[in-house]
Amino acid sequence: LRVNGVLTTLNLRYNSIRAEGAAAIAEALRVNGVLIKLNLDGHALDLPKLRGTYPVASLDLSGKHLGPASAVVIASLIEGNAVLTKLNLDGHELDLPKLRGTDPVESLDLSGKHLGSASAIVIASLIAGNEVLTKLDLSGSPFG
Repeated sequence: LRVNGVLTTLNLRYNSIRAEGAAAIAEALRVNGVLIKLNLDGHALDLPKLRGTYPVASLDLSGKHLGPASAVVIASLIEGNAVLTKLNLDGHELDLPKLRGTDPVESLDLSGKHLGSASAIVIASLIAGNEVLTKLDLSGSPFG
């Protein structure tokens, strides 16, 4: 993936990709700007929208039943996408600037939103660089 300049669609569904494999795919996608569709668990991710090369402010992936592998790729790709401000993975829109700290808040209440593991992975990735957020309430979410 890292050096392939012609592959535009990749379907890896039913391959049981784990965290290490998802991280390797995400790392390769940071330098591969050619691949536009990636299916890891039943839904083809629109990579240009996640990267920001086809800029959108909001992206709704709820109801797609995305697993941890897709979430790792999503978290990696949206890191450098300043245009994407809202992301819905589990039926609740995540406010990306607040999670990143570019719209600084000290407290963020996401309790009772029933966020799943895909959201948890993305949230963890985004708050890693947030130097302002001191309280995050995720109670009532069935991570797992």
